[in-house]
Amino acid sequence: MNTGPSVDEALTDMMGAVFGAHREKLGGETIVERGSDLWRQLTELGLLRLTGAVEHGGSGAGWYEAAELLKAAVRCGIRIPLAEHDLLACWLLDASGLGADGAARTVCVLDMRGVATQVPWASVAERVVVVWRADGRYRVADVAAETLTITRGTNLIGEPRDTVAAELSGLHGTPIGPTLISQLRLKSGLVRAIQVCAALDDILRLCIEHVSSRTQFGRPLSKFQSVQHLVSDVAAEAALARAATEAALAAGVRGEWSSPTLEFLVAAARSCAGHAASVVVRNAHQVHGAIGTTREHRLHEFTRAALAWRSEFGSMRYWDDVVTDTAMRASAGGLWSLITE
Repeated sequence: MNTGPSVDEALTDMMGAVFGAHREKLGGETIVERGSDLWRQLTELGLLRLTGAVEHGGSGAGWYEAAELLKAAVRCGIRIPLAEHDLLACWLLDASGLGADGAARTVCVLDMRGVATQVPWASVAERVVVVWRADGRYRVADVAAETLTITRGTNLIGEPRDTVAAELSGLHGTPIGPTLISQLRLKSGLVRAIQVCAALDDILRLCIEHVSSRTQFGRPLSKFQSVQHLVSDVAAEAALARAATEAALAAGVRGEWSSPTLEFLVAAARSCAGHAASVVVRNAHQVHGAIGTTREHRLHEFTRAALAWRSEFGSMRYWDDVVTDTAMRASAGGLWSLITE
């Protein structure tokens, strides 16, 4: 997934090598717990706080580098809260003037009852950055996980997706403006689009490898027109999702996450990625046949991940509605500039 300006090749190679070595060591996909060997290695290499400011203990990289890190983790089947910790929780603390130390974090937005559902990685985090609304204003606090009531849950691929409950009367937070809340929502949505696109690209890679190496009736599968159609649809859908996601990422970085068209672009990326996943997953399993349903084959690592991630930080219907509503508000006169800006 080419997400914009080229990222240093040595850095991307190092990312892939770190995750690849961990996968080889364990023999398959894995959920990474804090305190593990990989967690410590990523911390030492400056990859867990990749985009943090150098003066605050980060590595001073940007979203393009972070996207490559997410892609490397997806390809190796390493499940770890890279985005939740660095791009969301620690970013929000820095943006709020609170600052973040080296503790493992995730982030959630509490409802009026003080509850948030489907919170990624809360049960394995040391601290949870909680956002809630009180007295007409949003507030943020960096809370120790043990002071919250956390009910464990998982998504389709076994990643923690937990319910977090807090006593709002006991929270003391820092007021933040609606701009940061909007940016948190859009950044969260874009993170999942990047991950879905990475999974779709790896599904396409597996499809091409399979049809090129397997034969049927004395011919490679790639020579059969019906198979070609299936794979070409996978490639087209993956490319569409990738292009929409790259456009949203570029707009976010270029406009410092304040572009007037960013919400539309992120929503379009999520919509394209979500709908692409349906076609790609269906076609990929048809292409692979029975072998693609086995635990030993890697296809399920990516198909299940794409289906799980496309419904997080906003469902497909939610992002479809955002696309529709934004286009309707733009009207005929503003729609073209909305799409092409």
